[in-house]
Amino acid sequence: MKTRTEHDLLGTMEVPADAYYGIHSLRAQMNFDLSGLRLIPEMILALAEVKKACALANARTGHLDEQIAEAICTACDEIAAGGFSDQFITDPFQGGAGTSANMNSNEVIANRAIELLGGEKGDYSKVHPLDHVNLAQSTNDSVPTAIRVAACRLLAQTAEALAELLSALEAKEAEYAGVLKLGRTEMQDAVPMTLGQEFGAWARAVDRDMGRLCKAQVLLMEVNLGGTAIGTGLNADPVYVKEVVEILSEVTGLPFESAPDMIDSTQNCDVFAEVSGLIKSAAVNISKIAADLRILSSGPRGGFGEIALPPLQAGSSIMPGKVNPVATEAATQCAFRIIANDVAITMATAGGQLELNAFLPMISHNLFESLRLLGGAAKLLAEKCINGIVADEKKCVEHLENSFGMLTALCPHIGYEASSNLAKESTKSGKNIREIAIDKGLLSAQQLDAILTPAAMTQPGIIGEDACKDS
Repeated sequence: MKTRTEHDLLGTMEVPADAYYGIHSLRAQMNFDLSGLRLIPEMILALAEVKKACALANARTGHLDEQIAEAICTACDEIAAGGFSDQFITDPFQGGAGTSANMNSNEVIANRAIELLGGEKGDYSKVHPLDHVNLAQSTNDSVPTAIRVAACRLLAQTAEALAELLSALEAKEAEYAGVLKLGRTEMQDAVPMTLGQEFGAWARAVDRDMGRLCKAQVLLMEVNLGGTAIGTGLNADPVYVKEVVEILSEVTGLPFESAPDMIDSTQNCDVFAEVSGLIKSAAVNISKIAADLRILSSGPRGGFGEIALPPLQAGSSIMPGKVNPVATEAATQCAFRIIANDVAITMATAGGQLELNAFLPMISHNLFESLRLLGGAAKLLAEKCINGIVADEKKCVEHLENSFGMLTALCPHIGYEASSNLAKESTKSGKNIREIAIDKGLLSAQQLDAILTPAAMTQPGIIGEDACKDS
């Protein structure tokens, strides 16, 4: 393999001649062979956009030659379009608060710009990774800014998936608005409700989660680009500092603003912890909904069996005919992982020291993973589970009729004591509540029909009272 010799403060190394990365990237690859993962495409795109915005701002202030700036911008555009992704070789878990990822980006952009200007890769006299591509920047402002750009893009995708889940739940809410079933508290029979109300409650939770993601988007809009090493803006032209974020907004199409206190924004990662917490809340709701769906579809003959989930695949290699609720199980695992990621992000945020948080690489990786998992879980539930759910209306009514759930509706008419006695007799005889109430002459069939309607038992008020009085 042909190589070229590159040097840094530690010495020299041989870099593959056709590589767009350089010595800093290669050292990072060797030092941090940890997860077998690479930077996600959204982060590579975001780094390219940040570097383009910086090049444009530096050219505007006269600190970067126009020809070099143009070559850098073209290289950034090519990377943003998906090119050279294989040249980003650093592991997302790395020391140095993201320095390795920043250096990798600088080197790939510089070497592509050198080519565009007619030079050979590694000839940094034409375009230098640090003197030109990284001009007026530090890892400590360019990488956190890129994280925010990438997170905003992922947030938008996740919000779309949650909107799809919300729509699916609301459709089922309307479809099953008239299906009466037994509500349950503490896994015990409670009072009647409609299946539509059950889906509606899940929908409201997801709706709140969408609101939380909107809040998260706003939190990510303040960036510290221009703050350089610790937020003081050392080595950055004041005009550059003023304009670079405006240019970033033009490049990304996202309304970023300069953080009011860049020292604060550089050293403190509590915004990422807050965003992670909002994502975690959505994961908690996903887990709850998935668990409820598994319970209601359990059996189908030996369990609740009130709804049937779409069959996606054979459920067992030994039990013929078994179909498992795999969509809900996968979504739940995503939720658990998001919760674990949030714990790690919380610890890393608390672990920052003085003017910088060295654990930013893990914070960003976990944040990106959580956003992807949340979007994936929401989309999976909507498309492969909720949309295909079919209610067993007969089973729903049967469970209600054979439970004590109707007794609460009878209490206003016959009293708590008489209602409790009905429960005891039902347990002894095996008859349902309706039959015993008629046999004992407590209520007529007409009165029971007036009381035990979906409207009477699933809304506020004592509907059916007039019918009982008239009798």
